[in-house]
Amino acid sequence: MATRRCPDCGVTMEETTTRTSDGFELHLVTDEPKEGLLGSLGAKEKLKPTTYVCPECGLVRQYVDT
Repeated sequence: MATRRCPDCGVTMEETTTRTSDGFELHLVTDEPKEGLLGSLGAKEKLKPTTYVCPECGLVRQYVDT
């Protein structure tokens, strides 16, 4: 896991889990088609963001490993 630093405070941000009110994990859907058969059927790539929060100021940021 990457160490993320808060751009406002400079302290290390803590990784946290973000879920919807229904308990589902968040996913980002791109315009890029999936590879293989699903991509040929029009399915788009889904990416799972990692959420970080600053313990000092409360800033929340999400990053996607590509």
